[in-house]
Amino acid sequence: MPIDWFTVAAQALNFGALVWLLKRFLYGPILQAVDAREKRIADELADAAAQQAQARQERETLAQKNASFEQQRKTLLDQAQTQATEQGQQWLAQAREAASAWAAKRQATLSAQARQIDGIIRTQAQQEIFEITRKALLELADADLEQRVCEVFIRRLQDADGAVRSALTQAFKADPDAIRVRSAFALSAQARSAVEVALRDALGVQGPVQFVASPELVCGIELVGGGQKIGWNVADYLEAMSQRLAQQMRAQVEAAGEPQVPNTAPCAAATPATSAPA
Repeated sequence: MPIDWFTVAAQALNFGALVWLLKRFLYGPILQAVDAREKRIADELADAAAQQAQARQERETLAQKNASFEQQRKTLLDQAQTQATEQGQQWLAQAREAASAWAAKRQATLSAQARQIDGIIRTQAQQEIFEITRKALLELADADLEQRVCEVFIRRLQDADGAVRSALTQAFKADPDAIRVRSAFALSAQARSAVEVALRDALGVQGPVQFVASPELVCGIELVGGGQKIGWNVADYLEAMSQRLAQQMRAQVEAAGEPQVPNTAPCAAATPATSAPA
């Protein structure tokens, strides 16, 4: 059978046209759709990968933040526990110190009160001793004692300092009533006469002399005038002794850091000197 080349050529042309048409209107759009879909899928996969990477990064960041927060929480908790322990120990130490200070203060107060009471008892005992001594000397006073007291007074008058005697003389000349002789008990006429003679010899006294009984002298006699005093009496010795004892007690108390014992001596202190301001 002979080949119809025209038909072959027409068929070939038809086939070529069909192929072009298929490629142009069928395979092209399909390939474009496939490419677009592949691109979309690739983009979605890339986006998913990016999101996954971002999620992983955020998860790691969150894990780091959680770890940091946990570390900070643990650190703060440890610090709080340490501070609470230290504060508790400090409060306990302060409470112990306050209790010790209160106990020491209380003990010091009790000791001071005990020492003060002891000092008062000693002072009262001292007063009682001196009072008993005064009463005993008053009961022992008699004529012989009166004579001895007058003799001591006359001797001290004769031995008195010139300035003292001059002051007494001037006081007597200015006011005869200014000079008084005080004695613990009323002097006898003989004793008064002896005293007047001594005053006349020592001071040039010519007029009468005032004699005054002063039981507080306990045992003794003294001449007072012109701001001066000459004499001797047991009260001076007792008062001087009382003052010395009180001074010694205060010195011991001050040396020991104790409260001072109140000075409640029965009489004001006076030294038994031959001359002193009246």
